[in-house]
Amino acid sequence: MIRTVIVLLYFSLAMLTLLPLLVLWTLITGDANFMYNVFQDGLRIGLRLAGIHVHVEGLENIPPGVCIFASNHASNLDPVALTPNIPRRISLLAKKEVFKIPVLSKAITLAHLVPVDRGDSEAAAESVDLAIKYLKEGLSFCVYPEGTRSRDGHLLPFKRGTFVMAIRAGVPVVPVSLAGTQELMRKGDWRIYPGEVVVKFGPAVDASEYKIEQREELRQIVQGLVAAGLPENQKPGAAEAKQ
Repeated sequence: MIRTVIVLLYFSLAMLTLLPLLVLWTLITGDANFMYNVFQDGLRIGLRLAGIHVHVEGLENIPPGVCIFASNHASNLDPVALTPNIPRRISLLAKKEVFKIPVLSKAITLAHLVPVDRGDSEAAAESVDLAIKYLKEGLSFCVYPEGTRSRDGHLLPFKRGTFVMAIRAGVPVVPVSLAGTQELMRKGDWRIYPGEVVVKFGPAVDASEYKIEQREELRQIVQGLVAAGLPENQKPGAAEAKQ
């Protein structure tokens, strides 16, 4: 409980004091890289305060150039543990509600995060178009193809939107298997527990070799690679694996 309070105070103070200065700097310079790097360093400090150690495997599997990193999603800790360990600047698809938070909304807009409204199909399609635009401009993305957090940590079936995005942009998809976060910050529980997280990058799949009609094939391949990198207690159950 004490660690959780310390981490929450740390991020709250950073939001109130440092973030406005970073936003101002980015507006003046027109370059979001400095703000992005400071933010990632802040996440690393937050992990250390929480007593969370991240072990990274498979960095050699990440190809040069723009990629989509497709990860399983079992906890709110996932982006905190994953994004500082991706060796390049990335963007994210974020819930539209995050874009309503003062100052933070300006920061993530400047960083080219893309808002997603899952309840509005037309808006969701526009978000995909915007993400593809950023990909073609050279910005990699980290996505969670399950579409929601798994309640028990078991891998859920991937949705096809990520793979439509990858095929249209013609970029590799790097499967990412995240293990352990579901035990350190459980869905429905705001407390953070110390422990270890494993981030495993699997072999990339070149989406430029697929046509849009083959998006289901690409989805199955990437989902299988993510599942293969997970421990047994996070692999999909029989029902999920068939979907």
